[in-house]
Amino acid sequence: MHPHHLPRSPWLPRLVIAPTFLLSFLFIYGLMAWNGYLSLSDSRMLPSYEFAGLQQYAALFESERWWVAMKNLLIFGALFIGGGMGLGLLLAILLDQKLRAEGLLRTIYLYPMALSFIVTGTAWKWILNPGTGFELLMQQWGFSDFSFGWLVDPDKAIYCLVIAAVWQSAGFVMALFLAGLRSIDDNIIKAAQVDGASLPLIYWRIIIPSLRPVFFSTLMVVSHLAIKSFDLVMALTAGGPGYATDMPATYMYTMAFSRGQIGLGAASATFMLATVAAIVVPYLYSELRVRK
Repeated sequence: MHPHHLPRSPWLPRLVIAPTFLLSFLFIYGLMAWNGYLSLSDSRMLPSYEFAGLQQYAALFESERWWVAMKNLLIFGALFIGGGMGLGLLLAILLDQKLRAEGLLRTIYLYPMALSFIVTGTAWKWILNPGTGFELLMQQWGFSDFSFGWLVDPDKAIYCLVIAAVWQSAGFVMALFLAGLRSIDDNIIKAAQVDGASLPLIYWRIIIPSLRPVFFSTLMVVSHLAIKSFDLVMALTAGGPGYATDMPATYMYTMAFSRGQIGLGAASATFMLATVAAIVVPYLYSELRVRK
């Protein structure tokens, strides 16, 4: 028989994928379940399998530091998602005007996304530090009264995280929106221009509303980046001054690995997982329903 006419075996591709699938399933969902169980135990320094009910969650919600982390996540999340998506959309619209150096500008805007959050955090720590960065530069230029001490101010340090995060993610958001803008039919725009609509009005009334699918998928990506922010916080403020810029992820790390409170760390991780699921599951459900 010619090799092309051999009967195709339906189980062979499945057999090839099976080990990878099993390992992924075990390490992702298995560890999630283990973490969930630890959050219901009385684990301290070492994991303990003694069932303790919701005691860790009660301790979590009584912890002042946890509420600081949650408040920070709300401030950071709202400004990071709003700022990143607003700036990204603006850059995409500017690049959509068929500029001459578009390729170069696109690379420049996208470049920050190629860096890791650790590099971004370290660079911005240097720029925003009163003794080495922006403040020192302005003073050397002759503005001797200029001060910018947000990084060392417990009330304002969270905004330094927002600046760095928006700087890093705006180019990525721009790339997604630009792809969406390029997929819109030019004839719609030409027809609106013939009817006498101005360019801002065309964008506001026609183009931006038709970017809805792109908008939602971008929102998904940026939201989950915000919720699991860890490396940027560690590199830029390490949760300081004190624990003024603690986030749920850094709180979890501190409790589980520095403070010997594994159960409390597991409870905070489970709570973060629930937050991400609350955002992702309805989105996936609506996507699958639309596909059907």
